[in-house]
Amino acid sequence: MGDTQYVKGLSANLKKAVCWISEIVLEHPEKKRDDIIREAELRFDLNPRECEFLNKNFAEFSSNCEG
Repeated sequence: MGDTQYVKGLSANLKKAVCWISEIVLEHPEKKRDDIIREAELRFDLNPRECEFLNKNFAEFSSNCEG
């Protein structure tokens, strides 16, 4: 996955969660995006603001990417 060290303003746990979500979506495209995000929120002990960020920025994208 891409290097997230250049994304300013994100906590270390949120950066890890974003990378983990990306990996899971690629490895398991059949999983529902909402379920993956919920698991990441718990796995990486994210605060409410970080959870809101994930839901706002990642829940809308399709997990079945082409190309």
